[in-house]
Amino acid sequence: MMLQTALEYNKVFVRIEGYRPFLTNKYPDKKLAILTCMDTRLVELLPAALGIKNGDVKILKNAGGIVSHPYGSVMRSLIIAIYQLGVEMIWVIGHTDCGMEHSDTTALLQKMTARGIAPGVIEQVREDGVDFEHWLGGFSDVCEAIQTTMQEIRRHPLIPADIQIEGMLMDSATGEITQIESL
Repeated sequence: MMLQTALEYNKVFVRIEGYRPFLTNKYPDKKLAILTCMDTRLVELLPAALGIKNGDVKILKNAGGIVSHPYGSVMRSLIIAIYQLGVEMIWVIGHTDCGMEHSDTTALLQKMTARGIAPGVIEQVREDGVDFEHWLGGFSDVCEAIQTTMQEIRRHPLIPADIQIEGMLMDSATGEITQIESL
């Protein structure tokens, strides 16, 4: 039902040229990439709180707004943004009341089993080299997570030294931004 509603809305959107205010190109006008959390409260609040409009920045979102692997999709996207799309700055923006703060990997694995993932499959994934604590684990302090992510980006061998990296914490209710200093 939801998909059909979205598709019907889209047909009208295209017919009335609702896309016109959003026309831009693939290059971020502000030469900025933002790594942030996938939290639903940030979808419109984050750009509004920072005065960002369509075409200004590249926004990467994942659970917790962190780098979980030095050669995973987040770093791949940042590297492409720098070398192909002209990004010169990276902002790591965490937020208050993040679901990844104090996330419990054991409880998550139990939920997987309860949803039908066989324990043998989980063990096979472990044997294949996946460290569930690291891959699915959360963090105990969002400000430390922001600082750690900034460090991981900064020390990556493929990130040039001239890239400016900043960290911020956003209040997920008010949108207030506090700058987080590097470690």
